[in-house]
Amino acid sequence: MSTSYDLIVIGAGPAGYPAAIRGAQLGLKTACIERELLGGVCLNWGCIPSKALLKTAELANKMRHASDFGLRAGDVSVDFGRVVDRSRTVSGRFNKGVASLFKKYGVDHLEGTARLAGKGHVTLQPRDGDAQELTAKHIVLATGARARTFPGIEVDGEKVMTYREAIVSKEQPERIVILGAGAIGLEFAYFMNAMGTEVIVVEGQAEVLPLEDREIGKEVRRHLSRAGIRFELGTLARSAQADGDEAVVELDNGETLRADRVLVALGISPNSEDLGLEELGVKTERGFVVVDASYRTSVPGVYALGDLNDRGPALAHTATAQAHVCVDRIAGHRIADVDYDNMPSCTYCIPQVASVGLTEEAAKKKGLSYKVGKFPFAANGKAQGAGAPEGFVKVLIDPEYGEILGAHIVGSEATELIANFVMARSAEATAELFVHTVHAHPTHGEAMMEAVAQALGQSVHL
Repeated sequence: MSTSYDLIVIGAGPAGYPAAIRGAQLGLKTACIERELLGGVCLNWGCIPSKALLKTAELANKMRHASDFGLRAGDVSVDFGRVVDRSRTVSGRFNKGVASLFKKYGVDHLEGTARLAGKGHVTLQPRDGDAQELTAKHIVLATGARARTFPGIEVDGEKVMTYREAIVSKEQPERIVILGAGAIGLEFAYFMNAMGTEVIVVEGQAEVLPLEDREIGKEVRRHLSRAGIRFELGTLARSAQADGDEAVVELDNGETLRADRVLVALGISPNSEDLGLEELGVKTERGFVVVDASYRTSVPGVYALGDLNDRGPALAHTATAQAHVCVDRIAGHRIADVDYDNMPSCTYCIPQVASVGLTEEAAKKKGLSYKVGKFPFAANGKAQGAGAPEGFVKVLIDPEYGEILGAHIVGSEATELIANFVMARSAEATAELFVHTVHAHPTHGEAMMEAVAQALGQSVHL
């Protein structure tokens, strides 16, 4: 094994492995160090396995409503262990895929724990054997983050869990309390509800998905409530802990909740401990590594990507976008900054949620003038034919220049559709251009064009 590199990447999640592959593609002698599984949280305990679980949930609910399509089906029973096994199989394929890409492009995959050991130096502690000293001109930190916890919430991994334990557990709870109504919380809530578990979601804010447009959150909650999910909004959990065979949650409104499991989905904390940051003088704030637009830290030759740094939303695609900018600039290439104002956000429960740009609340706070356009999927032929008429598209349009200030979708295929708005904003397409771009009929995408047309007073279908 070589001990000297042009580029060493610590962490092989959605920031780390693309950074390593891109470095090798650009001719840099590259190593990537990972202490767990290639692909990080996203491929192994987050994005990918959760989408497999959610697809099973969607299919189960479709089967329960087969009669709506003129089909006869028996009662839907759930083999929870096999449901989880399928998600692990999907994750395994992608884990192996990263290993194959490393081999294809010549990235040295080093297993073990890494720590900064001085300028240009990294100490690697393999899973077996003695520590090794590595050197590199450039060191990229991409160690990601973990579930955030608070005093009084006692995570034991069995009764009180984070996503890491919940996504691999083959034991289906009869009742679960989920703390947090962000994307992770709602996705698990939808999945568990579809599997037949009684679900209670606790959220400290006044509405679910508090970072999304308020109308969007309200619409999602309405549909999930109709499915049987109970929401406790505007209240916080003072404590959550195991209590014999159960878990008990004390809320600050005085209510006590008991369940088989508690899932903590209250945000993330960066994995910045034990990296040697303090000794080397790498600046941090609240645990996040401070970086510039090229992801350079306060120490020359050291960079930080993804959930570890203090820039952008903690999303897998944000991390990957940062990786490309960082490594291309290391190699001397010119490349535009990551545009965080045009970063899409997605939640994959049903109905799905996707957005980009400003919410209406944010536009008001900025004092901006805007026109609102909304188009319901109930008026969309493809959505009605697919039996998915819930939700709508909402856009905010600048009245003077026609700029698409923000776009918000709640409904079927929302997470697939949002890329059209992202591309339009990236290309600085006006609302008029968007309306006059022909959208195939019948498609869900027509609802996007219709929402923009409605904002301009040109809709003929509403």
